[in-house]
Amino acid sequence: MITRAEALELFRSDDLIGIGMQADAVRRKWHPEGIVSYIIDRNINYTNFCTEYCSFCAFYRPMGHAEGYVLPKETIFEKIRETLALGGTGVLMQGGLHPDLKIEWYEDLFRSIKERFAIHLHCLSAPEVTNIAEVSGLSLRDTIARLRDAGLDSIPGGGAEILDDGVRHRISRLKCSTQDWVDVHRTAHSLGMRTTATMMFGCGETIEQRMNHLELVRNIQEETGGFTAFIPWTFQRENTSLGHFVKEEATAVEYLQTLAISRIYLDNFENVQSSWVTQGLKTCQLGLRFGGNDVGSIMIEENVVSAAGAHHRASEEELRRIIRDAGFIPKQRDTLYRTYFLN
Repeated sequence: MITRAEALELFRSDDLIGIGMQADAVRRKWHPEGIVSYIIDRNINYTNFCTEYCSFCAFYRPMGHAEGYVLPKETIFEKIRETLALGGTGVLMQGGLHPDLKIEWYEDLFRSIKERFAIHLHCLSAPEVTNIAEVSGLSLRDTIARLRDAGLDSIPGGGAEILDDGVRHRISRLKCSTQDWVDVHRTAHSLGMRTTATMMFGCGETIEQRMNHLELVRNIQEETGGFTAFIPWTFQRENTSLGHFVKEEATAVEYLQTLAISRIYLDNFENVQSSWVTQGLKTCQLGLRFGGNDVGSIMIEENVVSAAGAHHRASEEELRRIIRDAGFIPKQRDTLYRTYFLN
């Protein structure tokens, strides 16, 4: 385990290959068998109405906007049928913060899905969960317990961005605070649910602020062990208002360095994901030698990051090829990182 000060030194170092080798050694400790996993799932964005107006988001529409929508249940069911037909095992369902959708709407949706399909529901970011609790007049614990009982299986790490209130005030001042995000994940873990931790970096934060984020998730993992994976990815500026102030996106070198330092510092996380969605397949493949042991989803559908300007696409065969070409064995996994598939 390295200290915060040692991690900061790595951020200031220009020895990218040395950092990558160190991260690769941590990966090998966790995954000596040389398997790199991926998942077939689908992102379903059930609504794009949102009251938060985050400056890094190009997906949301304000209430009453002509382009706003709430997907009918039948449309969601059809998307799940397509996912299962393509060999998918889960759906990642997220949306905007809608002031009129109370907990009963989500309970009805999750129960309706579980009655019809055998599929893992990895849904609702921390800001959404906080919003549901607020508009429903419920405690956070009661909200998460009721969603779990209705069929919610696990919670994604979305809404984390950078877990530093200085950054959050600048890029998403109406969204949940760092403490709100922490409370959702800690509460979910205490109720027996697994979640993921994410980090969107390259939005003008300092290295110290990035380290605040890493230190926070490491400490939570030490306490609860409830995170299945850490997923760092880079801010996409193209169609966002924040992009006017952040003139340059994080480079591939900066991405690989941050991925590797995350793998070294978060040595209590079993899985660290290398992202192709924001960085492309080639950098994602390099990331497998910088500590990554997973390449995420083929993403049958994705609307939020692509709205901000990410245009990469990947098929299952492409992901399997880049894994093999990097010297690893590709294995399909489920949302909880179980690789029991015979492939």
